[in-house]
Amino acid sequence: MTGVDAAPGNAADLLSDRIRNALTDAIAAGDYGPGASLDEQALADRYGVSRTPVREALRQLSVAGLVKIRPRRGAVVAPVTIERIMEMFEATAEIEALCARLATHRMTPLERSAMLRIHTAAEEAARAGDLDQYDARNRHFHEALYQGTHNQFLAEQAMAIRERLGAYRRTQLRQDGRLARSHSEHGVLIQAIMRGDGDEAAKWMRAHLLNASGALLDYFDHGASPVSDAREAPQQNEPVRLDEDAEQAPPPRERRARKA
Repeated sequence: MTGVDAAPGNAADLLSDRIRNALTDAIAAGDYGPGASLDEQALADRYGVSRTPVREALRQLSVAGLVKIRPRRGAVVAPVTIERIMEMFEATAEIEALCARLATHRMTPLERSAMLRIHTAAEEAARAGDLDQYDARNRHFHEALYQGTHNQFLAEQAMAIRERLGAYRRTQLRQDGRLARSHSEHGVLIQAIMRGDGDEAAKWMRAHLLNASGALLDYFDHGASPVSDAREAPQQNEPVRLDEDAEQAPPPRERRARKA
């Protein structure tokens, strides 16, 4: 059995985050298909942890819509359609475009400086091909923009839809070359913000999110998809190591139609 080490003080949070990420990746890869059971004890044995961080990870995935928790019957992988996922990307692209426009004119110099530091840290993760670190930096980058709007209601709505879409925003980063492209798109967005061009910032944020949805479709088209038929689940007694350490794209459904 392979255990998972975590830093003192926030061990449970770190464990649940790692298990959530591992399950997200497994579901996206089709290891657990729609309707597949996610037994707490089996997962705890698999990852070498107690049931507590597993339960928290499943709760987080339930909030994101990736898992359905049934009272007294346990958790299963939620059914999902490509169309539903693309609708969520389309909606979040518009919401975050608005965030980018407002943040351009409302961010303080300190907030802009903090955003630049996040962008620099993300570059290191992208170059190293570190999905977990880039995913975390990417989330911090977008959250900095939400807060930069100085509109708490809008920031709350952006965060809520991000939580629903978080698993798929992580999965799209697995598409070949996506880490570098995502970071480059952030760079263009930052340039627009620094020039004080809110309309341009909104345009690039919208394109960034639509590009992300296109990357997800490409990743699914190459065989990995949580909406495909369930494959044989991994052996539950086999331990899994959790690591410690542009132009605007056309609407994704149109991209998919052209690929057909």
